[in-house]
Amino acid sequence: MDILFIADPLDHFKIYKDTTYSMMAEAFRRGHTVYACEPQHLAWTGTSVDASAWRISIVGDLANSDRSPWYTAEQAEYIPLTRFSAVLMRKDPPFDMEYVNSTWLLEIAERAGAKVFNKPQAIRDHSEKLAIAEWPEYVAPTLVTRDVARLRAFHAEHGDVILKPLDGMGGMGVFRVKADGMNLGSIVEMLSENGARSVMAQKFIPQITDGDKRILLIGGQPVPYSLARIPQGNEVRGNLAAGGLGRAQPLSARDREIAEKLGPVLQARGLLLVGLDAIGDYLTEVNVTSPTCFREIMDQTGFDVAGMFIDALERAAG
Repeated sequence: MDILFIADPLDHFKIYKDTTYSMMAEAFRRGHTVYACEPQHLAWTGTSVDASAWRISIVGDLANSDRSPWYTAEQAEYIPLTRFSAVLMRKDPPFDMEYVNSTWLLEIAERAGAKVFNKPQAIRDHSEKLAIAEWPEYVAPTLVTRDVARLRAFHAEHGDVILKPLDGMGGMGVFRVKADGMNLGSIVEMLSENGARSVMAQKFIPQITDGDKRILLIGGQPVPYSLARIPQGNEVRGNLAAGGLGRAQPLSARDREIAEKLGPVLQARGLLLVGLDAIGDYLTEVNVTSPTCFREIMDQTGFDVAGMFIDALERAAG
């Protein structure tokens, strides 16, 4: 296959932990042709959507992760997206208007016959914070509103809560307010921009001490291990970007129940790869933009997550 990865700049990859690198390396190992571009390299010409993309070869590896560069690239050329066997949208958030514009361009290419993963409409339709509302039976007490009085009332009811923006990533803008209510007013004012933006409030889940679990769904099927991202020190956030420690572990019975309930539904909507986040027995997020944690699970358990993903991609693109 000819596979196009739309991603962040390749020179920014940390290949010892980068999931997109793991995908590229496995595809290249199997003999597929790997191309790369960034979202700004997409264009609609009036007749088709193309990408200024460059063909790459993988030359770095995890045994020599400081090698620079880890790839070689041929001269970029304009290639219609319909010429690729598969197009993978792997741009990290923020999910801003430019990200939405990229999904619209990818949808134009889809209508012409391009095969895009994850499906652009499905990415737009699944807010990574709000998608949990479809499965309330798995969700801790939660409120989403821009009404400051209702956020204060939610805290008064539950005493210990997490407050976060709807468009954050990597733990950005996540606050815990305990029963004493310290800084509640200023946090709500900041996150809501004085009532102009919606905020998510959730009852604090004490099992965060055991980790914020990333459960991967590939082709609707769960990877048998999650990555528990455990907060360090006085930090409430387990996100790896916020300094959390990643520990791979087998799925619990509840993890598997959630994964098996959501997996077929999300796959049918065109979501080849999904990262469910769970704390204790509760679903907290449904990540559809560029889910990660392949590398950590592979290194700690030996389970070939990248191989499972490329298997699923070959089936879906075939």
